[in-house]
Amino acid sequence: MTAMNIPKHVGIIMDGNGRWAQKKGAVRVYGHRFGTETVRTAISYASNAGIEYLTLFAFSTENWKRPQAEISAIMSLIAEYLDNETDEMDRNNVVLNFIGDLSMIPKDSLAAINRSVEQLRNNTGLKVNIALNYGGRDDITRSAKRIAEKVKHGELDINDITEKTLNDNLYLPVDCDLIIRTGAEKRISNFLTWQGAYAEIYFTDVLWPDFDDNEFENALRFYSERDRRYGGIKQ
Repeated sequence: MTAMNIPKHVGIIMDGNGRWAQKKGAVRVYGHRFGTETVRTAISYASNAGIEYLTLFAFSTENWKRPQAEISAIMSLIAEYLDNETDEMDRNNVVLNFIGDLSMIPKDSLAAINRSVEQLRNNTGLKVNIALNYGGRDDITRSAKRIAEKVKHGELDINDITEKTLNDNLYLPVDCDLIIRTGAEKRISNFLTWQGAYAEIYFTDVLWPDFDDNEFENALRFYSERDRRYGGIKQ
């Protein structure tokens, strides 16, 4: 990869698994399974590129509207992926974190999550965040409730609440520099609503199972060529 300005934090909306499978005459679950291979590729690329945080949108708070069979398959695939890949992530010094409301996650999947997070917790390399049963608005609402509890119990004065206070009480208090969305849709779908307020957004028609190193590099090059002024003017 040629030299470029690398974002600290990249978020990816991994869209298109179902359509990819349907194009091949297969059931949607086949696309989700193949998409886990792309997760492995993306983590490896991000680690080698020097990205510090990679946040992957795996399952939104709205995805519970999908057919139960598809939901069950996704949850099982998460556990399978973690059981198969945690040792490799450990060898690559990856830290794993999950953001979102995990109270609704099936016990077997939650057990696999806890095992992986614990095994990787002391690593110092790429920090991979899996957004599971996650929604940006829910994230902000949760933060507001945590702040309200602190005010209620006298741990925080209401006059001391700032943007930083709200940010520090999010699942992930790290601004996102670049959001990538695969699958041709052009919206962020309630992903990192607060953290991505100033993110550059790269949309690609490539479906998630076909997202490879070349497409990841295209997204980073797009980011590197942006003039990020945060409301200022070009000098």
